[in-house]
Formats: sequence, structure tokens, C-alpha cells
Amino acid sequence: MGKAFDPSLIVDFIPTLIYYLGVTLQILAASVLLGMVIGIASAILRLFRIPVLNQLVILYISFIRGTPILIQLFLVFYGLPAILLFINIDISRMDALYFVIITYALSNGAHFAEIFRGAIKAVDYGQTEAAYSVGMNNSQSFFRIVLPQAIRIAFPNIANSIIGSLKDTSLAFTIGVMDMMGRGETLIAATAHALEVYLSLAVIYYAVVLLFEKIFRLYENRINRHQSVDVSVTG
Repeated sequence: MGKAFDPSLIVDFIPTLIYYLGVTLQILAASVLLGMVIGIASAILRLFRIPVLNQLVILYISFIRGTPILIQLFLVFYGLPAILLFINIDISRMDALYFVIITYALSNGAHFAEIFRGAIKAVDYGQTEAAYSVGMNNSQSFFRIVLPQAIRIAFPNIANSIIGSLKDTSLAFTIGVMDMMGRGETLIAATAHALEVYLSLAVIYYAVVLLFEKIFRLYENRINRHQSVDVSVTG
């Protein structure tokens, strides 16, 4: 049982916890960037239906979407060192932070793959034909014409996934990463004021999410500004 609720402690705890926000954002940034690469590559493999690889990607996406992120985290943390040990690679002493980044990169990659696949299919094929007509090859038309438009279409879903991933990073402490949640657990152990600590964490996460939403909204308006002009002109 914790101690009596003391609202003044929230003000004291927030600066202590926010000091570890950098670790949380580091996990988020690295896993999102790697997840983007994995997601785009997986989407391409699915769209072109490359034999064997397409089936593996489908299985990968299905597994990630069908299992809790906490179980995935433990599978990577305990399973990856065990697998690599078979080829005489010992990563058992690797910083737990890297296992967290790998896990969230794989998780983000699966979600981004479906987002990008849908967005790419939504781009009018006439855009690709126009690219061919001016002498572009397949890769040029994809990366210069199709992918930029697909990113614009996919951006709202990508933004939502990033915000969801930010909140999921709160599980990193379960394998020993000292992020905001991990520091919160040590504060609870030291002070027995669990409610104050969790309220402090809620305030910080909520503030960061609001900031991200504002940034994403501004960026979305920026990348869609020409489209809104075109709609108003044609209307």
C-alpha cells in the first residue's frame, strides 16, 4: 500500500522523469527510421509478389500484428542472443536499449508495410505511365513519382503509428532500460508514492503527444498545400 496522496510531489517528480525523455525519444526515432526502411521494403516485396519472400513478409506482418508488443520484446531480448549463439556470435552483453530498438523497428516495420502498400496502390497508375513516357525506368518512376505521392497519402496513418509507438516505448523498462518509465519505477520503489509518479508520467506523455500532433498537423498541411490549391482552382 502506498503513502497518502501528495499532489505537490507531482511537481517534484516531473523534472526528474523528464530528464529521461531523451532515452524514450531516442528509442522512438531509431525504431521509426528503421521501421520505415523495413516497411517500404516489405511493401515492395508484397506488391511485386516476389516468390518465397512475399510469403515470408505476409507471415512476418501477420505475426507482428497478432502478438502483443511485450511478448515480441521478450522474444527478441531472449531469443536473438540464443539464435546467434548457434553461429558463435555472443550478444548477451549487448545494451538492452538495442534490443528495444530492434523490437520496435520490427513492429513499426510491419505496420508501415501495410500502410505503404495501401498508399502505393492508391496512386493512380497513370502517374507511372506518364513517367515511362518521359523515359524513366521502373525504379526511377517508383522512387521519384509514386513513392513521394504514396508518402503524402500514408502520412496521417504514419503519424498515428508513431504516436502509438511513443506510448508503447513505456514497456522498455521491463528488460532494464532506464527510460522515463524505468525511472518512474525506481521512484515508486524509493518513495512509495505510485499515484504521483504515474500522474507525472501521464502529464509528460500527454504533453509530448500533443506536441507531436501539432507538428504532424503542420507538416500534413504543408505537404498538402498544393493539392488544396488544385482543388480550389478546379472547383
